[in-house]
Amino acid sequence: MQNDLQKLVKPRHKRVGRGGGSGKGFHTAGRGQKGQKTRRTINVLFEGYKVKKSLLRRLPMQRGRSKFKANDKPLIINLEVLNLMKDGETVTIETLAKAGIVDIKDAKRFGVKILGKGELKKKLKIELPMSKSVAKRINA
Repeated sequence: MQNDLQKLVKPRHKRVGRGGGSGKGFHTAGRGQKGQKTRRTINVLFEGYKVKKSLLRRLPMQRGRSKFKANDKPLIINLEVLNLMKDGETVTIETLAKAGIVDIKDAKRFGVKILGKGELKKKLKIELPMSKSVAKRINA
């Protein structure tokens, strides 16, 4: 019964190098003797002995803060999905969300783009970005 209870208190982490009574004090403080890993910090480029081309050196050098940021791409909707809308309706993010085709949060954050898979059987007024092939089909 008592052994089924969850532990609420976690043991404190060991503070190394804080005197002999701490259990990991004095001299090397549990780090072993000499070498790169015993020093205060390890270089980001450190991968091991004689590894000249580490991962970071292989990456292209780019300037700025957002160099590792992935570009947000718009939600993609195919033409055939727009057949769920009412005839003569204006297609915007709000109307797509009301029809349950897209999530309003994601659509407003990333945007929506219409691509040309399938056929459009209804007359709609589209106010969203679309591919060139879709624009040709709608105009024709």
